[in-house]
Amino acid sequence: MKVASDKKNRKPGIALIIVMLVIVSLAALAGTFAASMKVETVLLRQTDSDRELEWLCRSGVEYARFLVGQQATVALEPYDSLNQRWAGGPGVTNSPLQSFSLTNQLGNGTFTVRIVDWERYFNINSAADRKHPIGRQALESALTQMGVEDPEKNIIIDSIVDWRDADSDSSLNGAEMDYYANQPKPYLPKNGPIDDLSELLLIRGVLPEMYWGTNALAALPSALSEEPKSYPVTLRDFFAPMSTGYININTASDKVLQMIPGIDAALASSILRVRTGPDGVDGTADDTPFRNVAELATIGFGRETVERVRRLLSVKSATFEVEVEAEIEGRKRRMRAVLHRASATDVKVLVNHRQ
Repeated sequence: MKVASDKKNRKPGIALIIVMLVIVSLAALAGTFAASMKVETVLLRQTDSDRELEWLCRSGVEYARFLVGQQATVALEPYDSLNQRWAGGPGVTNSPLQSFSLTNQLGNGTFTVRIVDWERYFNINSAADRKHPIGRQALESALTQMGVEDPEKNIIIDSIVDWRDADSDSSLNGAEMDYYANQPKPYLPKNGPIDDLSELLLIRGVLPEMYWGTNALAALPSALSEEPKSYPVTLRDFFAPMSTGYININTASDKVLQMIPGIDAALASSILRVRTGPDGVDGTADDTPFRNVAELATIGFGRETVERVRRLLSVKSATFEVEVEAEIEGRKRRMRAVLHRASATDVKVLVNHRQ
C-alpha cells in the first residue's frame, strides 16, 4: 500500500517538472525569436539606410553635373578657375552659382561633393603616345621634378610607353610580356589606353612611393620598397588618365605648367602670381583668372612662345572627377564619378563606382 501511495505522489511531481521544462523551453524559444527579430529589424534598417546612402551619392553626382553644366552658361566667366563654386571657391561676385553649396541636406541625410578638373593635369595617355609632340618630354619633366635619376627615369618612361602601346615589342629600356610574365605574381601588360592612373603601379620601375608618396604609405610599410625614397611630388601630382589634352592655366600647378616646353619655373610662377590675385592664394575672392591664353603675352611671354604653347593650353576644363560622401545617422558611403562636359546641357558620366 505504501508503494502505491509513493507512486501516486510522484506523478504530480513529474508533471510539474515537465511543465517547468516546457515553460523554460518556450521562454528560450521566445528569447531566440525576439533576438532574431531584433537582428532582422537592424538588418532591414541597414538595408534601407544603404539604399538611401546609394541614392544620396547618386544625387551628389547629379548635383555636380548641374554645377559644372551651369558654370558653362555664365557669360561673364568664359573660363574655369579655382575660385568658382564647383571648385570649392567662394564664387565670383554676382555669379548665379555663388550661393550654391557643396554640402547639402536631402531627406534624412547629407551629401558633400568635391570636384577636381583633370585639365589641371597632363593626360598620361598623351604622355605615353609616341606620336604626341611633347609626350616623352612631359614624362621626363615630371620624373625630373620628382628627383628620379636618369637610368631609372629611362626605364620608367619606356615602360609606360610599352604598357600603353598596342604592340608587344619592348623599347630599349622598357618592358613587355616577357618581363611581367616572370613576376612573382605574373600578369599581362595592358597594351591599351590607361583607364585608371593606379595602373602605373603595375609598370616596371614605378615604386609605390612614386605614386602615393612616402608619407601616405607610412601606415602601410609592407607596401614600400626595401629602401623607400622620399619624393617632393608624386605621379598623381602630374597626370590624369582622361582629359581633353589641354592644360588649364587657371587650375594647373606650377609644376604641371613646367611640363610644357617654353615654360620654365619663372614663367610658371608668373602665371600663378597673376591668377591668384593680391593674396597669392588660389581659390579666394580676389583671384584674377586668365580669360584666354593670349593674355600670357602680358606677363612676360613672348609672342612666339604664346603661339607655340597655345596648342597645349586652355582656360577651360571639360573633364571633372567627382567624389561624393553621403551620411545618414553616422553611416557613410562614398562614390566616385568622372564627368565630361561637352556643353552646358551635355554633361555625361563617364565613370561611376562606389568606394
